[in-house]
Amino acid sequence: MNLLALLFGLFTERFLTHLFHLREARWLDGFFDLGLRQIGRGRGFGAALVALLIVLVPVLPVLALQWFARDVLYSVPYFLFSVVVLMFSLGPRDLEEEVDEFEAAITADDRERAGNIAKELLESDPPRGGMQRQLAIEEAIFVQSNNRLFGVVLWFMLLGPAGAWAFRVSDMFRRRAIFESARLEENQQDPAISSHAAQQVHGMVAWLPARLVALAFALAGSFETAVQDWRSYYNNCADHFFEVNDDVVACAGLGALGGAVTEDEGAPEALAARSAMRLVSRALWVWLTAIAALTVVGLAV
Repeated sequence: MNLLALLFGLFTERFLTHLFHLREARWLDGFFDLGLRQIGRGRGFGAALVALLIVLVPVLPVLALQWFARDVLYSVPYFLFSVVVLMFSLGPRDLEEEVDEFEAAITADDRERAGNIAKELLESDPPRGGMQRQLAIEEAIFVQSNNRLFGVVLWFMLLGPAGAWAFRVSDMFRRRAIFESARLEENQQDPAISSHAAQQVHGMVAWLPARLVALAFALAGSFETAVQDWRSYYNNCADHFFEVNDDVVACAGLGALGGAVTEDEGAPEALAARSAMRLVSRALWVWLTAIAALTVVGLAV
């Protein structure tokens, strides 16, 4: 049932782009801010536990509805509920649509618009230009594919709608914590909150999908280079496991591309973004094929 809901949800999402603004879930910002004030600058187990509770509270209603709907009317309500929750758990913005807008802005020489999109992808100010900016955009597309798409899909298949929504809430909480901390510092106010606990909780739930995404990138691109870059990163990494998810995905993605777009190929930023998005699309097909095969084997057994 989850596989059918996943395929139907991904298909119908293509026709509902006009509703994507509803996926912002701004109604949770007040709740997140309240939780951040409770955490304050705290770190360690206590802060992580509070952050985990903040993520779980919005998930409980979805979990309850999932449990009640599963065995009702041949699971038809569960199927419809799963599709709706999945569609609101993806995103909030469609990554391919955002890459298309970025490419169009670069082609039209609209640097302001391109810069705004790049900032949204990176969740920070992008480098000013050159190869460093190009690589940063490629890496951001790979990282966002895990946060917006692959992580949601994996936890949806493992835990149903509640799993997809839990991953989405953890990512929204992480983004809100980073935004609030940066806003306070920018306004020269006392940053009485820390984004560490929120990032830690999201890092824990993103750990498994990040590794599977890295593997999918390797299978969908240059396998040898992706694995080599992935291994080289680990040999020189000293961070905790939940802090390296983005770097693992970015390293594997860049390696799978098998080389960067050079400066003499026209609009390198647009070409690099398009190449990265194509790799993400191929990796998604790798995932869907693997999920379908595992589902069929599970049903056969």
